[in-house]
Order: sequence, then structure tokens, then C-alpha cells
Amino acid sequence: MAASDLEHAGVKLGLFDAIGSTTQTADHLAETLALDPSNTYRLLRALASIGLMEERSERSFSVSATGALFASDHPSSLRSSCLWEEGETMYRAWRHLPAIVKEGGVDGMVREFGRPAFELIASQPEVGRIFNDAMTGYSSRETGEVIAALQHFDLKAITSICDIGGGFGHLLCSILQATDHLTGTILEMPASLENPDALLASSFGVSDRMTYQAGDMFDQVPRADAYLLKHILHDWDDQACCTILKNAHAASAPGARVLIAEYIVPGLGVSDFSKMFDIHMMSVLTGRERTESEFSELLESSGWTFCKTWTQPASAMAVVEGVRT
Repeated sequence: MAASDLEHAGVKLGLFDAIGSTTQTADHLAETLALDPSNTYRLLRALASIGLMEERSERSFSVSATGALFASDHPSSLRSSCLWEEGETMYRAWRHLPAIVKEGGVDGMVREFGRPAFELIASQPEVGRIFNDAMTGYSSRETGEVIAALQHFDLKAITSICDIGGGFGHLLCSILQATDHLTGTILEMPASLENPDALLASSFGVSDRMTYQAGDMFDQVPRADAYLLKHILHDWDDQACCTILKNAHAASAPGARVLIAEYIVPGLGVSDFSKMFDIHMMSVLTGRERTESEFSELLESSGWTFCKTWTQPASAMAVVEGVRT
């Protein structure tokens, strides 16, 4: 059993949200959440042992500063990410990792469920809800890193941005909110845009400059001066990535930019999260985490010219820039 199993159980049972900023006894929590009292105490005690709870007298507990990250109201909440990454869907796909390594190929989702991940997400509403919540959670944490990496990128030179696979719009809304002259378009799967209340343009105050467009990035993309792709290309193999990039190239004019926000795999002997997350992509999708040179090769083979990689110290995210010549 890993610590992640404990985290997932605590999140799924609602313990972090139920305690909040208070201190509560295991018996009271069990009664409130309709749980077994004895087993509730044992789980809380285990969560305290890994630093997510603080055990007090009379079998009472409070949430630690680290544990608060798993509450739904934390500004950098890990709750939705935990439900997705540590949930049943991911575990069932991950169990195919030994066979994937032995036999070659990828995509544990197809091996386990008989269909690719995004088809599964679209066909099962509860799986789709957890996935979309997780992606929004990732965006809320990563938006600042992407914007910091691009702090010296000349946004004044462009007037329109298309965020390909931009979800509900957290990143693009944040960029528009920080500028006055830009307009933006989110290109997303139709199923992701079915709930208007989930779309963020209104809450960010940029509805007059933001458009949501349902479509397929493998078919065509809207015309824009710049294209954002945050954690999109790592989902797909090289051939699929080239299709997306070629569609953006075909829709744009000379001088257009493509901005690929991803983890960049570093060189030999460097311990880095990207090398771990690469195994996740191998296990559940057809993609991979890539080195800077691999991104450069993708750009060149799709008609773009690699410019540079924008980075920020102590940030996991980087932005690879390409230009249409």
C-alpha cells in the first residue's frame, strides 16, 4: 500500500472537506459521513502518520497544512487530481505496465477498457466529470507557471490566441485578464463544452474577448496569431502531434507562433518528475514526455521553426516556442 492509496481514500470519503479548519472526533466524522467508527479512526490515524492529519486527544483530528491541499476549497487543491490519478480508472490502466514494457506499444486504457481514454471519458459521465475537474485543478496550479515562463514573451506582437484543448479556459482567461488587446478562442471537444456554467470566461471578466468553439483538433483549428497547447502533445504519439501542429500551421499566417507548455525531459543523470510522468503517459495513453530536441523535431516536421524554450527557475513547466516562417 502506498501513501497515495491513503490520500485517495481520505479524499473519496470526504474526510478533508468534513474536517475543514476544525478539530473533530473520529466518531463524529463517522456519524456525519455514514462510516464505520472504528475503521474511520484507523484511517485517520494512518493519514496522521503520513502528515496529512494531526491526531489530538480523545481520538480527534485536524487537517494539517499539507492535508489541506486535499480539500476542495483550497486555492491549489489536489482533490480532483487525486480522484483522477489514484482512482479506479487509472489503476486498471496502470496494471498493464509490465505487459506494455515487455510487448511494446502503449495505451493501457485500450488494453483494459477496449477504447482510448478520451472515448471513455466522453462516454461515461462520471469518469468525464472527474477528468474535467482534475484538468481544471491542474490548470489552476500550472497557469502561474506558464505565465511566469512567458513573462518576457512579446504578447504585444499578437492580437489573437487559440488555446487548443484549452478545457474550461483557466489559462487563456488568465492571459486575457492580464492584457487589454488580446482576443482568445478555446477549441475543445463538444462534450467538454456542454455545461455553460463550467466555462470560466464570465467569472474572469473576459467574456467579450473570449470564444468557445467545439471542434476536433485533428480535423482543423481556428485561425489565430498564436496557438497554446498545454499538456496536449504529451497525450499523443509523434504522428498525431504532427497532425495537430500541421493543422495549426495550415490555419495561420507567416509569423504566427505556437507555444507548447509541457514538462521538458532533462539530460542524463538528472532526477526529474517528467521521467516519472512519462511512464504514466505510456501506461494510459499513446503519448510521452519529450526532450527539447524532440519537441524541436516535431515542430520542424510539421512546418514550424523552433525558436527557443521559455523557462522559469523552480518551475516544472516550460514553454517551447515555434514560428511559422
